[in-house]
Amino acid sequence: MISSSTPGRRSLAKGALGGAAALLFGAAPASAADTTHRADRATAPPPRLPAPTGPRPVGATTLHLVDSSRNDPWAPEIGVRELMVTVLGPAPARRGFPRAPQQTPRAARSFTDSCWRIHPELPKAGVDWGAVLTHARTGAPPLPGRRPVLLYSPGGGDARTMGSSLAVDLASHGWTVITVDHPGDASEVEFPGARPGREPVRSTVLHGPPDAATFRTMIDTRVADLRFVLDALGLDRVGVYGHSAGGTAAAQALHEDRRITAAVNLEGYLDQLDGELLPVARQGTDRPLLLAGTDGFRDARLDRSWSALLAHAGPVVRRQLDHAHHWAFTDYAALVPQLQKAGLMTASGRAAMVGRAAPRVTVPAVRDLVRSFFARHVLR
Repeated sequence: MISSSTPGRRSLAKGALGGAAALLFGAAPASAADTTHRADRATAPPPRLPAPTGPRPVGATTLHLVDSSRNDPWAPEIGVRELMVTVLGPAPARRGFPRAPQQTPRAARSFTDSCWRIHPELPKAGVDWGAVLTHARTGAPPLPGRRPVLLYSPGGGDARTMGSSLAVDLASHGWTVITVDHPGDASEVEFPGARPGREPVRSTVLHGPPDAATFRTMIDTRVADLRFVLDALGLDRVGVYGHSAGGTAAAQALHEDRRITAAVNLEGYLDQLDGELLPVARQGTDRPLLLAGTDGFRDARLDRSWSALLAHAGPVVRRQLDHAHHWAFTDYAALVPQLQKAGLMTASGRAAMVGRAAPRVTVPAVRDLVRSFFARHVLR
């Protein structure tokens, strides 16, 4: 199933994540007042996310971070750059904490209206996205002690929520995982409230494939966002992984920031749309980097930009997921086949998103690949 080839910022919070997490996990989710809503009547039961494989229960909370030193490139009228993140980590085996939804109710409504524009293969109706649950527990307190930290950056046009399954699985094995939204290009991001320049739910500015200038802004902004999260939470010696544009950002952030000790690029190009290689591909890296792709998405541009990096002598490896496609690295790997089975998607639509391989194959393969890489290269 897996084939391979090898060749000064300002922080808003101080101290280690262990101290911050004690506050984060005890906090109410950003939309706690709106937890009873469900989307309009659906024609099929909501799809399910696969259970994590680790021995530990997982707690989850959200955090709103504001970088007042930057303006938002997509909406300058806001005046600052805002991020929403989810912090996932091992929690005690206690009852009374509800399972966290994959999407908040208001975000799910926005996603229902726009998902088929971002991914034309997805159904326009018939899915209760607000009823999809993760296997993390909202408000569950963290276990005491420090743990290795991983940051996740989603693909362009996707929200952090579509990486929930892998993030929860990593947390169940003892990691603290911080999933990061990139407002403006994310499908939707819900904030604690409105502010001048935006509503409580902010939708994507992407309507179709980005042009060269838009793609450059996406990557530059994402790298800055990831580095700001490190600043804001006082983090060091972390791993970063990302999908598609998030994978591109993870690789480039590794190149730019020594606080990142290893990175995983899940099928992100390492060049600009005009063909200019990113610095990480031109200059190489002295820290571990995994390039993971699929046979369904592989093309000349990906091969060229990845080969440029692999030509250097750094600790870079390439792996390939066979009989799969681009979004097999996300929650869609499990959700899309269920939507097809329910008659809400075609077989060709499924193949175009995640490939024809069964989730029982792709989901464990991706989890094992990412977890084993970080277990070797990020201090535990």
